[in-house]
Amino acid sequence: MNVLIVAATKLEITSDKISNLPILITGVGMLNTAINLTKELNNNDYDLVINMGVAGCFLDEIKIGDVVEVVEDCFSEIGFEDGESFSEFSDFNIKTKYKVEGKTSLRKVKGVTVNTVHGIENSIHKMVERLHPDIESMEGAAVFKVCEEMRVSCIQIRSISNKVEKRNKESWNLPLAISNLNIEVEKIISTL
Repeated sequence: MNVLIVAATKLEITSDKISNLPILITGVGMLNTAINLTKELNNNDYDLVINMGVAGCFLDEIKIGDVVEVVEDCFSEIGFEDGESFSEFSDFNIKTKYKVEGKTSLRKVKGVTVNTVHGIENSIHKMVERLHPDIESMEGAAVFKVCEEMRVSCIQIRSISNKVEKRNKESWNLPLAISNLNIEVEKIISTL
């Protein structure tokens, strides 16, 4: 099976076993991800894309360091504001939500893909109220969209590095999240 590992940054890949596979470092954010993944899939054939990275979590029951499989993701900001409300466009044919079948034994979660990670209590509350996400990333829905368009199977694996709250880097644990992420992705690779 020809597998492509996709991550936003080199920091998220520490495993030698993973490093032996084709890797695409896209850069942070949905735009970088969409452009670079599209170019890669246009030039090379893959059976599976594994998007791996860290994420923030909205739920208390998911702990920092937990690794999850995102099976539903969306572009959270495509739409319009009207006074105090946010609405998705209904008069344009714009797909903003993506669902995939789970492929691992990891906990299945719903993600939102954002341009700006949340750190203001009011905006966090509005996001949770509107979309009920479990986690947020800056790339996930872009990977789902490109893979769907290019007809390539994909898996999104995220490890929780922080809670979605007022920015408090003191409570983050990137080393734990990245270590656990690489352990779980190694396990997935070994079953292919």
